[in-house]
Amino acid sequence: MLVRSSVATALLAAVLAMAAADAQAWDDSIYPNWKGAWRRYLTPGLGGQGAFDQTRLWGRGQQAPLTEEYKKVHEASMADQANGGLGNYPSSQCLPGGMPRMLYFGLQEYVITPDTTYMLLGGGTDHTRRIFTDGRDWPETIEPTFAGYSIGRWIDTEGSGHYDVLEVETRGFKGPRAFDASGLPLAFDNQSIFKERMHLDRADPTVWHDEITVIDHALTRPWTSDRKYLREGGARPTWPEGFCVIGNTNIVLGKENYIKNPDGLLMPAKKDQAPPDLRYFNKTAK
Repeated sequence: MLVRSSVATALLAAVLAMAAADAQAWDDSIYPNWKGAWRRYLTPGLGGQGAFDQTRLWGRGQQAPLTEEYKKVHEASMADQANGGLGNYPSSQCLPGGMPRMLYFGLQEYVITPDTTYMLLGGGTDHTRRIFTDGRDWPETIEPTFAGYSIGRWIDTEGSGHYDVLEVETRGFKGPRAFDASGLPLAFDNQSIFKERMHLDRADPTVWHDEITVIDHALTRPWTSDRKYLREGGARPTWPEGFCVIGNTNIVLGKENYIKNPDGLLMPAKKDQAPPDLRYFNKTAK
């Protein structure tokens, strides 16, 4: 019994030593304090609709540097929406918004670990983004996702021994995706590249910046926006749920959008819209 007890004590001591070593290796004091709940900044007078450039109105007001081809896509999207259609806005069907629109809505939480920084997003259908900070290189093949594949690295810009900036590059997308609800387009080839610098405001730690640059074939040049988020007050924030499918009345059949009436029946979304093709249903005898 004495030998068995001694072995157990030795094993326990070894486990505790390993735990202490891990705790020492993971020193969270070298990382910035991004704890809490963060909400996107709303520029006074511009309303609450999500926009890539927070300082300008969404849609045409963004003055996006679109190519002539994608200007036509955007105009066609808005014309279709004016007629009751969905345009080039996949989120209206509750598809994931993906980058960059997944960053627009809901409270956000940032969880920092040595290998991965997690962005927990509280809106729509996009809920998690992973930024790998373990020193990995780009894989030979990337499984395309709406959020993309993100690799980041921490930087100590002041030489203080504490990280203050997270630089991130994201690629490897699938679509369809759009910048905003007007259908402001990203290129249909999904070859977007996003480069970001994330950091707290130097003068006000309750403000968090995501300086994000989009490189995309729908654009004539890289498009940059300094997106700001504000830390919510309170030690214990409330985390509401948000799911796009709740309350969404759009139903796309073929290439046409219809609306589900409050009584549960299908109704047209456009004037003089034809009913959907019912070829696979048995015709009911009158």
